[in-house]
Amino acid sequence: MPDAVRDILTTLWSAGHAAFAVGGGPRDVLLGRPTVDWDLATSALPDRTVALFADAVYENRFGTVAVRRQGREYEVTTFRSDHDYADFRRPHRVEFTGSLEADLARRDFTINALAWGAASPAEEPRLIDLHDGLGDLRARSIRAVGEPRQRFEEDALRIVRAIRLATTLGFEIEPPTLEAIRMTAPLVAHLSGERIAEELRRILAADAPSLGLRLLADTGVLGAISPELAGQVSLSQNKIPGEDLWQHTLRTVDAAPNRLEVRMAALLHDIGKPATAAEGHFYRHEIAGADLARDLLERLHLPRATTDAVVHLVRHHMFRYEDNWGDGAVRRFLAKVRPDAIDDLFALRQADNVGSGLERDADGLAVLRERIAAEIAAGPVLDRSALAVDGSDLIDELGVTPGPEVGRILGLLFDRVVDDPSLNDKPRLMAIARELAERPRVAGGPPNP
Repeated sequence: MPDAVRDILTTLWSAGHAAFAVGGGPRDVLLGRPTVDWDLATSALPDRTVALFADAVYENRFGTVAVRRQGREYEVTTFRSDHDYADFRRPHRVEFTGSLEADLARRDFTINALAWGAASPAEEPRLIDLHDGLGDLRARSIRAVGEPRQRFEEDALRIVRAIRLATTLGFEIEPPTLEAIRMTAPLVAHLSGERIAEELRRILAADAPSLGLRLLADTGVLGAISPELAGQVSLSQNKIPGEDLWQHTLRTVDAAPNRLEVRMAALLHDIGKPATAAEGHFYRHEIAGADLARDLLERLHLPRATTDAVVHLVRHHMFRYEDNWGDGAVRRFLAKVRPDAIDDLFALRQADNVGSGLERDADGLAVLRERIAAEIAAGPVLDRSALAVDGSDLIDELGVTPGPEVGRILGLLFDRVVDDPSLNDKPRLMAIARELAERPRVAGGPPNP
């Protein structure tokens, strides 16, 4: 237990209040797992807690006071019971009870209804287990406190949290709780994107994300989060005999390295296939998938940088290396997919290979990676900003009219330099630009190359 947590408990005890560490803290200690979140519950009313801690902040109606210690915030909540849930997320009314028993009864799962502490400084701190959470820890079981369906109808986030806990802890969800999840799965649609995204992020960070993803699909929760992903279930494809598209996706996610952008891209890399399956093939599914992935990630309110990175990976994951690629082709590929995305793109493609029953470096990935490394070491021109000339040079020295013509000429110069990097010299590029500017264009047609 961190010194800061013990200090908060001691302060509350010394002031004559019952105080306990509750939830994930005691659970993780008993499991021998690193503990990130420590929540505390107390008989002290919020105003009393605020008075005891100079750096405390109370800005809600749920009895939760934020106490800052050693650069971190710890939530200290008054014992309470919850009533009249109106939005499938938070209670409309709470009642401060002074009772640890009532407080533990409102919690989600038995393994989170454990409490360690004391009612006063005269008592020796001890573990309180009123719902056989210890038994469920030993059985490696996720079980709701009280009636499971009621727990999930009160707070629909508990539905996804149950699956996340089963995934990250390697536990099973006991049958009545699992059946209640199936019955209440549509309620997940009422949750905010941010809440779903956080639980999904934790599932994807697990050792075997497929455990949780499979549970999401089997219980109907996946359909409430993303009908597009749920459409992969039972969709046939010619990968591994007997496996549908969803099974391929699960294998791909498990094979991906534990980086959020890569695992999220692995989850979404074939999201466009159901929409492109009408003709019996999945032609250009990566293009449709990029749009669908962006729509989903924006609904989940992921950071813009994360969304852009994942969409980029989905859009470009279908590259196909050929032995006849020249150095210019390698540079064009590198310019298209960007050097900063190469590591993640190759990681995704390797995972996709594994998910398809292939060798990780199938389709010449190792050879292409070596050639890309050599090109990057040589410092190639990979975008127009690295050209030895710019738009101002074309306008000032050649008299090119500002506008689309400048972009056309710079684009053609860039193509030339990608094919032959030695051309990236201002006099040589200006000579080529002059020729391009003076070349007549076919009337009514596209610019001459």
